[in-house]
Amino acid sequence: MAWFVLVVAGLLEVVWAFAMKQSEGFTRLWPSIVTIVAMVLSFALLSWSMRTLPLGTAYSVWTGIGAVGAFAAGVLLLGEGTSAIRLLAALMIVGGLLLMKLSSA
Repeated sequence: MAWFVLVVAGLLEVVWAFAMKQSEGFTRLWPSIVTIVAMVLSFALLSWSMRTLPLGTAYSVWTGIGAVGAFAAGVLLLGEGTSAIRLLAALMIVGGLLLMKLSSA
């Protein structure tokens, strides 16, 4: 259950990062509200998952999901550019997440 909660927390990190970009420096109301709500929920779920999972594993997975998810959202939703090196970097992060999962008891 802790892993599921951690993945949801990571996905909420993507939501708040995307909403923060859309808020244009917190000058737009609804994206700003989405940012704050998603942040609070993401942190709460991360905290809950840390009751069971080790700190290093939980935090690494949470930030990894956020980093790769924000990269994907930027490319797919905002038309940000990509290159072979950026894709390789994202794949390496995903590989690290898988290794963290596999190394957890």
